[in-house]
Amino acid sequence: MFRVLARNRAIRRVAGMIGTLFGVAVFVFVMLRAIPGDQITAGLGTEAAALTPAQLAALERYYGLDQSLFTQFFSWLGNLFTGNLGFSARSQQSVLDMTLQSLPVTFELAVLSIVLALLLGVPLGMLAASRTNSPRDAVGQLVSLGGLSIPAFLLATTLLSVFAASFGFNPNGQGFASLLEDPLLNLQQMFLPALVLGFGIAAPILRTTRTAVLDVRSGDFVRTARAKGVPPGRLQVRHVLRNALVPILTMTGLQFGYLLGGAVVVEQIFSVPGVGRQVLLGIQQKEYAVVQSTVLVIALSFVLVNLLTDLLYRVVDPRVRS
Repeated sequence: MFRVLARNRAIRRVAGMIGTLFGVAVFVFVMLRAIPGDQITAGLGTEAAALTPAQLAALERYYGLDQSLFTQFFSWLGNLFTGNLGFSARSQQSVLDMTLQSLPVTFELAVLSIVLALLLGVPLGMLAASRTNSPRDAVGQLVSLGGLSIPAFLLATTLLSVFAASFGFNPNGQGFASLLEDPLLNLQQMFLPALVLGFGIAAPILRTTRTAVLDVRSGDFVRTARAKGVPPGRLQVRHVLRNALVPILTMTGLQFGYLLGGAVVVEQIFSVPGVGRQVLLGIQQKEYAVVQSTVLVIALSFVLVNLLTDLLYRVVDPRVRS
């Protein structure tokens, strides 16, 4: 019976993933066509008005714009199953090659941001929960409010200007170096964007940690452990934090998924060639295949992150396994 339930749950999960990805594909396809202009006008600008009808018709055939929307959608969708994500006329590369270059960059930036967010959010959240309505709680709430209210583009621009003008630190002004090519320069280029994103993500993690820790601390098992003389440090880590990990893990997974596609502004400011910047440039040039395929890859990554988060629940909390 348990095997049947597990199999049914797996089938429902896979069906939900496929439905989500199909919905994202339809939504992005429709929204792109709702934006005025196309690849022809984006590439030629005002010169597009000088095209003859024959030249315009030839370009529409070249870009596939002469086909119906229904045909365009399912033609693109069918190509995805063969590994053909499309072609970028701007960069003269296939979208698959572009994504294979940009996705690891965004993934690295997301990992560094999450690490910084956890290092800031979890300790401050536990510190704030250790004594409510105290100065330490006020500091935690202030940091949380700052992370939620300060726009990422403002913080990014300020930090970039201050570090460049005052300390001469602007490694992002050089060509981007991958982690394998030049690890030191790569980490220098990733530091400021990861700091900006990590500060913003630390706010919800801090609040989630504070709420979860306060909820766990009121449990009977915590009072029993305290009565048995368990040292405060061990009590906080092994009894309180361990049982508060599920909501913290949930928030971390959501924020990590957001970073895979939501870091576009920070990537643009710091010239980080990630998938967010790839989507932005694709929208500017009206390159439908670039935007559609890249957004679908981001959506797939988000779904896989959520699946991994669910699996981690079973590791950190044995009650989930039961």
